[in-house]
Amino acid sequence: MSVPSLRPRPRRLALAAAGIAAVAGVGVLPFATRADAGTPDLARTALAARDGWASSGSGTTGGQAADAAHDTTVTTRAELVKALRAGPSGAPRIIRIKGRIDANTDDQGRRLGCDDYAKGTGYTLAAYLKAYDPAAWGRSKLPAGPQESARAAAQARQAERIAIAVPSNTTIVGVPGTDAGINGGSLLLQKADNVIIRNLTFADTRDCFPQWDPTDGSEGNWNSAYDAVTLRGATHAWIDHNTFTDRPHFDSGNPRHFGRAYQVHDGALDITNASDLVTVSYNRFTDHDKTMLIGSSDKDTKLRVTLHHNVFQGIVQRAPLARAGQVHLYNNHFDTTARNGYTHQYSVNARAGVQIVAQHNHWTLSSDRKASQLLSGDGTGAFAGSGNMVNGTVTDLVAAHNAENKKKIKAETVWRPALSRGLEASAAGLPASLARTAGAGVLK
Repeated sequence: MSVPSLRPRPRRLALAAAGIAAVAGVGVLPFATRADAGTPDLARTALAARDGWASSGSGTTGGQAADAAHDTTVTTRAELVKALRAGPSGAPRIIRIKGRIDANTDDQGRRLGCDDYAKGTGYTLAAYLKAYDPAAWGRSKLPAGPQESARAAAQARQAERIAIAVPSNTTIVGVPGTDAGINGGSLLLQKADNVIIRNLTFADTRDCFPQWDPTDGSEGNWNSAYDAVTLRGATHAWIDHNTFTDRPHFDSGNPRHFGRAYQVHDGALDITNASDLVTVSYNRFTDHDKTMLIGSSDKDTKLRVTLHHNVFQGIVQRAPLARAGQVHLYNNHFDTTARNGYTHQYSVNARAGVQIVAQHNHWTLSSDRKASQLLSGDGTGAFAGSGNMVNGTVTDLVAAHNAENKKKIKAETVWRPALSRGLEASAAGLPASLARTAGAGVLK
């Protein structure tokens, strides 16, 4: 598959004042220097050459070329939204988040709760449960009628607050040393190109108004609407050194309705709708169920994604669930130990013909799990592994899976990765090293 040729962008502008030479053969600057400190400016750092799929073609530089008017420090939701909308469409911009932003606030900073969003819509959970109790409504059709319309209206009100669009040529970065992040928010990269998100904690992105779907599986399910970060048709995105968590609202605290968990959390990081050329590096994914989708359906396309040096801990499933694309996993650490009520089901799901190359990853396997339970699939996906370790021993994960499961995973792919900057030839030291180097708050 060829890499698309994209038009030149403002991000190609050299930052002459920084006095930093372009990377040889690439033509983008890896970083700019702060004049006051003589150290790299985290907010003007571009993705290095050969660092995963996002380094392909024109590379990923985010808002590196932003002028002073579009280099903004924000501390509230209102300031964040204003900075993202300021100036011409597509103009390079840098947004530095200082401290923790609460997305569930109004423009004056007042905290908003679920009751605020539901006010005036006619929605109450008690009325919704009464209207769609399977004993009366049945299990063959989705909810419809006044209470479902009221739920959707209340959900739309919350979306206006917490779903925040990110435009092309943008860097969003947490100011070091400030516990920077977003509580309850959902960043949306909708057909955006050239975006960098770094050094942020995304905590408890919660849907106040999950929808009941009696047709989802044999028992039905409650489905929520928001991911902490969503890529839909996005290209050239670098997601680096962030922490994704449900904390402080763990799923174990959710009630059960109609015999199913009332799920208020959706994905942590979803990459869907033909998104392409994405690098996900040095992030920490903790205490979450449906962690990462790569591909929104079995008919999705493109989806060239690299995941390296990430930590998955207290994760139930989808680390990732991948469809259709070419996915490179290297030097990640997966810990299957149950944590805060989150119990491991599987790590990587290969389906819809996806081609996964997995190199030198490490699984810390808890005593209640087996190597055969680390992979999952629909019988069409491929997982070409090498050097992957389970508790310090190199293990053939595909062979272990195929020996105990009817739906087999293919052990060969039709492509080989060429963009693997920093690939470590042994996975043995990853649990210790990534405990120090992955997640928000590490970068200075």
